Amino acid sequence: MTVCVVLFTRDLRVHDNPALAQSVRAFDAVVPLFVHDTALAVGEHRRQFLRGALDDLRGALRRRGGDLAELRGDPVHEALRVARSAGATAIAVAGDVSGYARSRETRLAAAGVAFKTFPGVTVLPPGAVRPGGGGSHYKVFTPYYRAWEAASWRPVLDPPERLVLPPDLPKSWFKGATGSAGETAARQRLSSWLPSLSSYADIHDDLAADRTSRLSPYLHFGCLSPREVAATVRGREGAEPFLRQLCWRDFYHQVLSAFPELRHQAYRSGAEDRWRDEKDALQAWQEGRTGVPIVDAGMRQLLAEGWMHNRARLITASFLTKHLNLDWRAGGDHFFDQLLDGDVANNYGNWQWVAGTGNDTKPYRRFNPIRQAERFDPTGDYVRRYVPELAGIPGKAVHEPWKRPAGERRGYPAPLALDVSS
Repeated sequence: MTVCVVLFTRDLRVHDNPALAQSVRAFDAVVPLFVHDTALAVGEHRRQFLRGALDDLRGALRRRGGDLAELRGDPVHEALRVARSAGATAIAVAGDVSGYARSRETRLAAAGVAFKTFPGVTVLPPGAVRPGGGGSHYKVFTPYYRAWEAASWRPVLDPPERLVLPPDLPKSWFKGATGSAGETAARQRLSSWLPSLSSYADIHDDLAADRTSRLSPYLHFGCLSPREVAATVRGREGAEPFLRQLCWRDFYHQVLSAFPELRHQAYRSGAEDRWRDEKDALQAWQEGRTGVPIVDAGMRQLLAEGWMHNRARLITASFLTKHLNLDWRAGGDHFFDQLLDGDVANNYGNWQWVAGTGNDTKPYRRFNPIRQAERFDPTGDYVRRYVPELAGIPGKAVHEPWKRPAGERRGYPAPLALDVSS
């Protein structure tokens, strides 16, 4: 009996999972494995989401005759231990681009068993398209998007009909419940949201309406295949703006692949400003106490839900870097710790874009938080939802509470930045 260990990382699904599908075809038996990496800190929101995704994956595998081994420790050490115990001659994993993921892949490749990475984390693998002239990657989004659209995408793969586990594996590996908070919920959400695609361009920036797809956490954990999502929406009315968002995700993965220092170092040479070191201001921003309602609403949504509307992400990040002049790395680290969908490529790529140190053709752009609030939360409902101190201030007046009588502000602070209206 030939056996392969399929090490799940950010591909917690059975539909369109190349590592799983091709391993099932190539081997007599597979051992699906997830390892809780004890070297990585996981926030409570992300921990709960991951728990649901793993339970759902386990259920899907069991319905096909398999199961999910769930262990804790160093993923490389545990994957090799499982391979030895199961008599596996190969290990398969979805390829990823962060420095940590690449180190894990390098260690597995050097461990003495057959090892192969598969696509699945992005629509197009990093490096699948390259600019002319011998460049390693695209540095500007628009030409990348044109190449991405014109590229040949791999076929979407059906889930395996049947899995076989090797005999006599330790029962302790396969303890765990089954549930529907992962791939099942993700596919239901995609299906129910699709009718909104036709109006996506008009509604996705409306903060109070909250009518974005909210698929990003499912894409981050791989409960949905980005390739399958792209195939599902492509050709439908209104698909182009949404496809651009999927493409931005791929864009930053190919940037990170070529520039592994993206999390810590400015992408544009010489682009760093002299950032202020103001711990109190950073803490106020993190806690949603800046005195600027639209910023505080976004930051409080993040703390409460582990998610933030994309327009609010732009506003809050711009306020930190362009109004408070605080280091983008501190903001990026806070988002990374709190967001369900926080990954190195998209989180720090977007932070550098906003800060003016990254892949932006207009690095000096600055988001005016008041104008942004009046445009994307014109009735103030988003602010009042997350900043209850201001619930009594009517309409768009809630965006500038310092112009209202002190009694209406219920202790809400004055703005940290004097230039908040610019």
